[in-house]
Amino acid sequence: MKTALTIAGSDCSGGAGIQADIKTMTANNVYAMSVITALTAQNTTGVSGIVNVDTGFVKKQLETVFEDIYPDAIKIGMVSSSEIVDVIEYELTKYKAKNIVLDPVMVATSGAGLIENTAIKSLKEKLFRTAKVITPNILEAEVLSGISIKDDKDMLKAAKIIYENHGCAVLLKGGHSINDANDLLYENGKVKWFFGKRIDNPNTHGSGCTLSSAIASNLAKGYSLEESVKRAKDYISEALLAMLDLGKGSGPLNHAFNIKGEYAKESDNE
Repeated sequence: MKTALTIAGSDCSGGAGIQADIKTMTANNVYAMSVITALTAQNTTGVSGIVNVDTGFVKKQLETVFEDIYPDAIKIGMVSSSEIVDVIEYELTKYKAKNIVLDPVMVATSGAGLIENTAIKSLKEKLFRTAKVITPNILEAEVLSGISIKDDKDMLKAAKIIYENHGCAVLLKGGHSINDANDLLYENGKVKWFFGKRIDNPNTHGSGCTLSSAIASNLAKGYSLEESVKRAKDYISEALLAMLDLGKGSGPLNHAFNIKGEYAKESDNE
């Protein structure tokens, strides 16, 4: 069985972060492992608290995973301090980590900030260079590129700037703010659009975490980056179409929509 590691923050409500990543990896048939960088108190309405994990313990988690079950792919999510960035970069380099998908998490779906300003600089200078692909949304891409993004042409311009500055492929997520969920993959001058249909579902908590984890899962299974993105887009579309409705705010996706079996049948009948 292929393996994948998520390095991210914990979401106690289960919709985003480590919890969403593990659900996504499991649903995509890879063995999921985790290194927790931060604890968050959050739910579908917002984030009420963040506690960073001690850097020494982040290091210990990474060493413990790599020295026993080497991951075939890695997803990096919430890394809120520059000190934690340093530890992750050092350990990933030491263990020659591969197939790294970096989701530059800066703002939660609810609008809460999740990263220190100094950490953004460290993220760009140290972790981007280790990544096979980064997956910014429009707001994150504006921060990373330094330009305002209003349409598809701006998306292409921003992706090119980010690639030229950092040397990693860029999957820029259009989302409903720009287009009908069309995403742009840019790598070394090669442009690939992934066209999606608008899904009328306000419950998108953890969608960025889910997409990046699904990409990592498919890279772990040996698919190309382009095919991994396509398969991840198909998965997240189905998770949204399942129309799960939980919580008082922007609720989570149904990560388990495609899990069948006796236990699932029993749950459906409850």
